[in-house]
Amino acid sequence: MKIMLVDDHEIVRRGLRMTILAEEDMELIAEAANGQEALALLERSVPDLLLLDLQMPVMDGVETARIVKERYPQVYVLVLTSFDGEDKLHAAMQAGVDGYFLKDTPGDELVAAMRASAKGQPLLHPEIARKLMARMPAPTTPLDELSEREREVLQHLAHGMSNKEIGRALHLTEQTIKGYVSTILAKLQINDRTQAALLAVRYGLVRIEDLTG
Repeated sequence: MKIMLVDDHEIVRRGLRMTILAEEDMELIAEAANGQEALALLERSVPDLLLLDLQMPVMDGVETARIVKERYPQVYVLVLTSFDGEDKLHAAMQAGVDGYFLKDTPGDELVAAMRASAKGQPLLHPEIARKLMARMPAPTTPLDELSEREREVLQHLAHGMSNKEIGRALHLTEQTIKGYVSTILAKLQINDRTQAALLAVRYGLVRIEDLTG
């Protein structure tokens, strides 16, 4: 596996160099201190894997990754950085990087990640994966269209209660409940109370064992 190392800190490059040289199936073909140097080196020798820092002078890792992916789509880009800010994380993902690891990753895990990245397997540091998951929107369901009161009415409806019974439970008139039921059916785009009850079960508003009619 041919590797190019891009990091503006000599001490970091030294440590990574030793890690790479200790592996029989890895070859360090070039080192650069910033993205601009890396692009110049790529014109002469193209690696299998680019090990890339994000925070660098002249040209940062995000811009470097974007250009590398445009010019050399066959090169796998693994970001290795001490910076885990969410803006940089998402920018790097949008630039097309194949993996994102923090510099505190143990050496054996990093080597495994480098091998996996060079085989086309996208990988994320566990902390990065957690942040990405936290940013993902919650799955939507048809019930999201309902107000809190409409969900209450649907919950009672799913238990087999009539409009009068629901009204009594919620201290509302039967006519008011009838209006709520009509609105619920319209929002859920269904035709009857049975379908509404089934949706309430399907999306966890009530348990199936509680469905009585």
